Amino acid sequence: MSVIQEIDARQHAVLRKLHEAAVLANEGWLEDKDGAWRAHGDAVDGALLAMARKAGFTRLSMLEDFPQVAHIPYESHQKFAATFHEKDGAAMVFVKGAVETLAAMCACQAAEDGHEPLNIGLIRQQESDLSVQQYRVLAFACGEIKRKALYTPGDLSGLTFLGMAGLRDPLRPEAKPAIEACHQAGIDVVMITGDHPDTAFAIARELSLSQNRQEVVIGAQLQKAKDRGEEALDALTRTSKVYARAEPGQKLDIVESLMRNGHFVAVTGDGVNDAPALKHAHVGIAMGKKGTDVARESAEIIITDDNFASIVAGIAEGRVAYANIRKIVFFLISTSAAEVLVFLGALLLNLPIPLFATQLLWLNFATSIIQDVALAFDAPESDELKRPPRDPRESLFDRLMITRIALIAGVMGGVSLAEFYWMLNVGGYSGPDARNIVLFQFILFENVIALNSTSETLSLFGRHLLNNPLLIYGVLAAQAMHIAALYTPGLSTVLHIHPISLKEWSILLALALLPMLAIEAEKWLRRTSPEISRWMKNAKKRP
Repeated sequence: MSVIQEIDARQHAVLRKLHEAAVLANEGWLEDKDGAWRAHGDAVDGALLAMARKAGFTRLSMLEDFPQVAHIPYESHQKFAATFHEKDGAAMVFVKGAVETLAAMCACQAAEDGHEPLNIGLIRQQESDLSVQQYRVLAFACGEIKRKALYTPGDLSGLTFLGMAGLRDPLRPEAKPAIEACHQAGIDVVMITGDHPDTAFAIARELSLSQNRQEVVIGAQLQKAKDRGEEALDALTRTSKVYARAEPGQKLDIVESLMRNGHFVAVTGDGVNDAPALKHAHVGIAMGKKGTDVARESAEIIITDDNFASIVAGIAEGRVAYANIRKIVFFLISTSAAEVLVFLGALLLNLPIPLFATQLLWLNFATSIIQDVALAFDAPESDELKRPPRDPRESLFDRLMITRIALIAGVMGGVSLAEFYWMLNVGGYSGPDARNIVLFQFILFENVIALNSTSETLSLFGRHLLNNPLLIYGVLAAQAMHIAALYTPGLSTVLHIHPISLKEWSILLALALLPMLAIEAEKWLRRTSPEISRWMKNAKKRP
């Protein structure tokens, strides 16, 4: 049975020194604003100041006892920060940083009765015990040094190891589902950190990024691979997903290597050291709350809530927007191609012009302008994050798009041309009457095609049409506008149109369903036939 005992750090010699180091070797400060404490500077510095204040130590009072005369700011490559102070005529230094870095600076460790030999094995074991619990471990040291006008890192030797502190920033509840969503979407997630490998692995295991401690690559391994050349580095990054004890420049090395491996790379970061990677990645994503100005200026996107889940939500929204653009392009190009085919067919068959210019303008106004705007606001299909990512070099007009355009243009154009030919040569219709029928037929065609454009994969009958009420209203509005024009004096004269019988309207509606049936048949074949599906997807394969 373990017993937890509360200790007054001010009455405990070792803890007192550790808190002094945590406060003095610190570049942040706390502010009491409207009764609430706010930390300024690095989050780790803020956490250490909060810990010390709870134990009764403040930076202001500490600096009165230990006036600061110089400091060495924290740099990722050196893994420590140090401040130099005067106390009773002596020069003292307080250091915080990585355990292995400070252990190399120390000759002994603090004890209640003074000092004792440095126990590296015990220190490393305690560090590992904290790291596997996802704690970021910092060590503290202090010592009296020779007074100098200018202090350098070379002066930091023969110090006393004071102890360690574990800081933990728990994963947000939405982090793991966001990572899982990325995996479903075919997106590889790579974690790069300067923390201890055990800490990195504990977090990676919780996020399902890694299940084997040996898969964690440390900065020294990266450097060795880089020294052997780009091929060795690319081979390492091809299979690795977790990097620990990484130097600032190595983040850029990893990004460039992933890009050479054919990945489209997005990088998140918040610090000054992240700026090169943010700048050189395909997409740089900076944190808006805790991110530095340099990081934000180097990025293309700024996340205002510093939440990884927001990035995943943005990917889903981007896929929805791209899908809606494809829907609009398909709708406009396929219907326009059908109109061209009718005119070309009429020319080849020596028929009169199928539609006047004013009728074409009215057709585009009554259908395209209303319905394509509605398609832009089409709702997500719910499987956006279950689709593989597309190649950025992939053309909007891929094999699927071209095949569908040809299919619909052929059906619409062929039916309309055959209808126009029959009316003039068999049905006994006059030219104006035939054009009136063809115009109405095209409006019905475009109403149906708009409804069928709402998904490239799902059947119209398997998707709830009310997911996009704006499109339903658009289709009804297009019909209502044309019917109203039929009975509007002046407008009907300009457009050369007039009312048709209910029987004619019923026949036109039945014919308008043919393109819908063609699309549904094509979707069904693609879902059920592996050969057709594979042929359709060939143009989408990544290199």
